[in-house]
Amino acid sequence: MGYAYTVTPGERVDLARYDPRHDAGLEKEEGEERLKILDEELAELQELLYAAGRHSVLLILQGLDTSGKDGAVKRVLKEVNPAGCHIVSFKAPTARELAHDFLWRVHAAVPERGQLGVFNRSHYEDVLVARVHDLVPEGVWRARYDQINAFERLLADTGTILVKCFLYISKAEQEERLLARERDVTKAWKLSSGDWVERRSWERYIAAYEDALSACSTPAAPWRIVPADRKWFRNLAVAQLLVEALRPHKDAWLAHLRQVGERELAAIQAARAAGSVERRA
Repeated sequence: MGYAYTVTPGERVDLARYDPRHDAGLEKEEGEERLKILDEELAELQELLYAAGRHSVLLILQGLDTSGKDGAVKRVLKEVNPAGCHIVSFKAPTARELAHDFLWRVHAAVPERGQLGVFNRSHYEDVLVARVHDLVPEGVWRARYDQINAFERLLADTGTILVKCFLYISKAEQEERLLARERDVTKAWKLSSGDWVERRSWERYIAAYEDALSACSTPAAPWRIVPADRKWFRNLAVAQLLVEALRPHKDAWLAHLRQVGERELAAIQAARAAGSVERRA
């Protein structure tokens, strides 16, 4: 059973049709138990990904402020080996980055083979923030949809497994989370007046997301809409998407690793026969 909604390529997205509080009929305790099971499988699959070195994985997390991108990273990757994981958060571009095309800094951050990479915000900011705040002309950001699709097609064709998640939070839940930060002194470091300023552009951001999800959900890199009002369900949905993306490659990774092991064993036996490897008693 899937917990997230897949945007069919060519589909026109209307976010009003989706419920940010959707929980698939699960209770929180049941959802958390299911997540623990996924934790184990994801840890195993990530180990095989790392050892085989045949593919890379790129998890792209997008969402409005307080939708839980940081929280999802922290919980979903709880059992993942940090040695095989790389997280990048894209901030406002530097002067040097602005001197290149908008994908220049992004391509350099794509995970290498064997790595599970996470983009906490991504190249999609260049068709979201850039659009909402009129940072570039409309003709520029509209052309970027095709450029993004071509970029992601390149990644998929060269062994990157893409998992794109839009963490969909309601406006009411966002307000509650912002107010909760003000009430909790231990979360004061998360406070930013900019969050409230950005909230004034809610409708413009929703329109920008609808266009991006519609234009950039492709067979190679489909978008998934993850209901994010319930944090535990958001985490469960993202974990399931990752596991389902890696699972089809498990047998091939195991076969490759068996071949590697057989070659190494043969090399060791040959070295022993030649007397160059000491045999232990």
